[in-house]
Amino acid sequence: MAFPRLMHAAPALVAGAAFAGQALAAGPLQKLGKPEGRVDIVAWPGYIERGETDKSFDWVTAFERQTGCQVSVKTAGTSDEMVALMNEGGVDLVTASGDASLRLIAGKRVQPINTALIPSFRNVDTRLQKAPWHYVGGQHYGTPYQWGWNVLMYNTKVFKDQPPSSWKVVFLEQTLPDGRSNKGRVQAFDGPIYIADAALYLRKTRPELGIVDPYELNEAQYKAALELLRGQRKIVGRYWHDAFVQIDDFTNEGVVASSSWQFQANVLKSKNRPIATVLPVEGATGWADTTMLHSEARHPNCAYLWMEHSLNPKLQGDLAAWFGSVPAVPAACKGNKLLGDDGCSRQGFDAFEKISFWKTPTSKCASQKDRCVPYHRWVTDFIAVLGGR
Repeated sequence: MAFPRLMHAAPALVAGAAFAGQALAAGPLQKLGKPEGRVDIVAWPGYIERGETDKSFDWVTAFERQTGCQVSVKTAGTSDEMVALMNEGGVDLVTASGDASLRLIAGKRVQPINTALIPSFRNVDTRLQKAPWHYVGGQHYGTPYQWGWNVLMYNTKVFKDQPPSSWKVVFLEQTLPDGRSNKGRVQAFDGPIYIADAALYLRKTRPELGIVDPYELNEAQYKAALELLRGQRKIVGRYWHDAFVQIDDFTNEGVVASSSWQFQANVLKSKNRPIATVLPVEGATGWADTTMLHSEARHPNCAYLWMEHSLNPKLQGDLAAWFGSVPAVPAACKGNKLLGDDGCSRQGFDAFEKISFWKTPTSKCASQKDRCVPYHRWVTDFIAVLGGR
């Protein structure tokens, strides 16, 4: 999710190893106590704003004034970096995407939460309340924060008469409507989880592979996804990992199609660039972020107060407008001046069922008779693809 860069994660990060000998929380907090005066959060860039970038976007100052809890934020550029920071400790909360949340749960780096202490939890989108990337073993491991889709962004001057309808335009070499090849003019996401995008495309175009879940791949399915990515490597001009670099590439470097986030499209449209987005026939991957409580949180009372605050419709709507995401609280979709009444629809609210949300690939999986390929192999093999191997 937000502004990630590819990191070469060590196996300990991706395996969700247990942390023997470290004291873990005995169970969810049962009663709120006196605020500790501080809360330390690991978050994606742009997720915790206090008006320093734009005065219109500030959901920290009022919280600090009302609770006495001073908010300290450490930003992380990738899910792997978030897992690493949570392993180091010294933080209370993390805004984890689905490809990190299950690792954190398996590694006992986060603790179950008591939703009774978060009154606004009842206002969370029912599609998210028990989502499998944070609701495990009958327990909630966090509060949903924001979600979004990985759209196909394209240049409307190149695709004048009809938008691209398939991810094929970024996976396979072909002649575009302007009579030129797509080679060197398309981009792909710079992260191991992008293997799921290849699997999603193959699920539709090669049904004989029997792919059910793009994050649960047996050896044959995984091999086919890697082969597709190796072929794509020959036509990709850049693997994007910085949203603002991609914005510049679409503006100045002749890029005409790529997987992207709605954020980049919104920025480009605000600059009157000829840009639009589409949900391809194969569907799309996406991300859903959860605010999770560290198993050794030093400021649990302030952390719970923040989780409650994070579900405020005003905050949810402002953040969605800022980031190009979808609020976890549907009430935020109406009446927010920054988001506008069509903001949620524009950013994917009605496409929820068509999105395959990020989750951590594991060897044990429900959709396959065989063992699935675990995430640590996704990391190693994706790096090899980038290196032309």
